[in-house]
Amino acid sequence: MRVVFAPDSFKECLTAGEVAAAMARGWQGVDRQAECICVPMADGGEGTLDALLASRCGQRLQARVEGPLGEPVQADWGLLADGTAIIEVAAASGLALVEAGRRDALRASSFGTGQLIVEALKHGVRHLLLTLGGSACNDGGAGLLQALGVSLRDAGGAELERGGAALARLHHVDLSGLDQRLKDCTFEAAVDVDNPLCGPRGASVVFGPQKGASPAQVALLDSALGHYARLLEEAAGLPAAALAGSGAAGGIGFALRCVLTAVLRPGVSLVAEQVGLAAHLQGADLLVTGEGRLDGQTLHGKTPLGVARLAQAAGVPVVALGGSLGPGYEALYEQGVSAAFSLCEGPQSLAEAMACAELQIESRMRAIARLWRVAQGR
Repeated sequence: MRVVFAPDSFKECLTAGEVAAAMARGWQGVDRQAECICVPMADGGEGTLDALLASRCGQRLQARVEGPLGEPVQADWGLLADGTAIIEVAAASGLALVEAGRRDALRASSFGTGQLIVEALKHGVRHLLLTLGGSACNDGGAGLLQALGVSLRDAGGAELERGGAALARLHHVDLSGLDQRLKDCTFEAAVDVDNPLCGPRGASVVFGPQKGASPAQVALLDSALGHYARLLEEAAGLPAAALAGSGAAGGIGFALRCVLTAVLRPGVSLVAEQVGLAAHLQGADLLVTGEGRLDGQTLHGKTPLGVARLAQAAGVPVVALGGSLGPGYEALYEQGVSAAFSLCEGPQSLAEAMACAELQIESRMRAIARLWRVAQGR
């Protein structure tokens, strides 16, 4: 029996490596002879840096940068042997860096992510891979661009303050100050969603609420991003707001594509390629994946969907585990997932579920392994 465990992290609870290890322990509690292969995955959100550094034996570096609300944070970034820099948006501009009660989608900025890019340039990097996901900001990447030398001014000629709300007052975009070293650089962006920048499926409407935006603030931000997009596209000469993935990380995907001509790639495909998931699937009997919550959003570029499609192409059945199952998760059954399970065994608070997540993963995997043995006539 050969089982591949390729989950994403369980956000703010367990890393992908911890989830995969717990899955393997649970399976081997029933079948000690099984060959269990742990392949921690990510889709461009938190944990992507860890997954790529582990698979490519890269170097972890740190820089002190501006956090989402302006406070200094110590952010990790990666440098691979081939000279590629890995910049994780969540490390500098992540939602996890801001306590729930302080989240402010109107003011949060991506400036710190831009500072990480500058740090990579200081190391002579010429190819940068940015992982977009888990951001606290909804500023269309404006802060990132300002950190790289772009000037965003209001009608009076003053530089705009940080945050998406300020973009409603944007009057002039000046790209002349853009760091000259960027001309020699190429960019890839790993996106974990396929949302455009604006509109009903845009960054503000879909992700603004989890970043602290009220319904009125969501409408304000969507309008501000639309205004900003028109001026930035005019200045850069490259339409990008409507592209799938432009809404990733509060619109950072848009800024990277529009100004830095980055290639936007589905994060899970990029990570799967880097960690060699396809090779691990050769000869496998089963793949187990998962994330903190399986629901309709999982179908828009998340890890379980991506690995399920790869497994389906290889003829390998898939089981998915989630901390919970939300509306729309059943659609995964049409995308290569054979069965999906929730970890919770009874009524409990989120805090209680997170505290015992590893034990619940092991328990659920033991049950699945027993069911598999029955199905195989063993």
